[in-house]
Amino acid sequence: MKRYPLSDKLKEFGREFTKNGFSLYLVGGSVRDFLLKKENHDFDFTTDAEPDDVKRIFRRTIDTGIKHGTVTVLFKGDMYEVTTFRTEGEYKDSRHPESVSFVKNLDEDLKRRDFTINALAASIEDGRIIDNHEGLKDLKKKRIRAIGDPKERFKEDALRMMRACRFSAKLSFDIEEETLNAIKDLHENIRAVSAERIKEELFALILSSDPIRGLEYMRITGLMDVLLPELSATYGFCQGGMHKLDLYHHLLASLYYAKENEHNPYVRLSALFHDIGKISTREESDDREYSFYGHEEVGARLYEDIADRLKTSNEEKFRVSHLIRNHMFSYSSSWSDAAVRRFIKRVGKENINDLIDLRVDDAEAISGKVNSQGLLELMDRIKDEYEKENAISLKDLKINGDDLIKEKIIKPSKKMGEILNRLLDEVIEYPERNEREYLLARSRELVQEI
Repeated sequence: MKRYPLSDKLKEFGREFTKNGFSLYLVGGSVRDFLLKKENHDFDFTTDAEPDDVKRIFRRTIDTGIKHGTVTVLFKGDMYEVTTFRTEGEYKDSRHPESVSFVKNLDEDLKRRDFTINALAASIEDGRIIDNHEGLKDLKKKRIRAIGDPKERFKEDALRMMRACRFSAKLSFDIEEETLNAIKDLHENIRAVSAERIKEELFALILSSDPIRGLEYMRITGLMDVLLPELSATYGFCQGGMHKLDLYHHLLASLYYAKENEHNPYVRLSALFHDIGKISTREESDDREYSFYGHEEVGARLYEDIADRLKTSNEEKFRVSHLIRNHMFSYSSSWSDAAVRRFIKRVGKENINDLIDLRVDDAEAISGKVNSQGLLELMDRIKDEYEKENAISLKDLKINGDDLIKEKIIKPSKKMGEILNRLLDEVIEYPERNEREYLLARSRELVQEI
């Protein structure tokens, strides 16, 4: 039997419990990932010491979740979360137990957990691995299996169904048949879970090392129908033309390449959702081919609906929807320099690389390769514009709103913003006009025009 490799600091931490008559165990992810030879330094501890005992033993603690038995201990520069052995009362809302009872038996604590591979523990005294639910067997078989009756586990906490999909994606494990069938039967219960918790699990799944596996489990269990109906609707949707895959599998392939290319989270999310607007914009032409005019705008709005539903940050919502809205740009060598500058202005300097990455992922999902000549040429021309330091954004103008006020051209108003944007459009077309005196004079003319 393998033993968990305990550092001197962990041993010292454990001795504080032992000399006070208590036991301490590492539990969950750190033990599981050690056995899988994965890095994990996020330690969770469980103990027979009750919260007041832990607070008595250690001088510096934080009441992280005192009602549920959790205290965070500040120990020699680290923060360790320690939870008392416990059992849980009835779950009436498919999410939270009505009550928590502290117990003195480790097994009673382990059997309340979600999956066998997360119910592995290691003694802080000697590193001995405790496996009361055949977690080691399931690790070897690479499967996610609920402890005991899976329906009972999922009725207790519906979020566990999403966690099963997320762990399958993180670990590239299969979900065991009885556990999978229980999710299929109870998938509607996921509606009881808060949007914030769903978002946390869902995005962790999408950004994992094997997201396609996790998303497929969401689809076949019905979780996707409830949580991401916009994505679920793409399954079996024919695109025609150069697309050999249906829309759903094209989106999954785009995400796959975004992951393989190690693109950032904004690009990965954009890759998964970039074409969801095609469902409502498909039109058939006389030659029996399909067109999807405006699908990028529709898709961006649909993603914004998803982001609002999941309560994502405004930054994440904007960055992803902005990439989706602009992903259909079509560059050619005939673009003028002004056209390149207008492109930079529309997309934003900070989004250029992400948009190019998304285009690469999309192209690879269609054909397995990308014709990079045009993209490289565009990037070279963008670089040239940066080096010329031509005006591309409002901050590049040689005047600003304060100048308009100081020169008594206009008072603060919405009209001021319109004037500055009109000036920017002009100097993007004619860079030589970005001179203070010209811009002030032109501002006076625009005040009269507007």
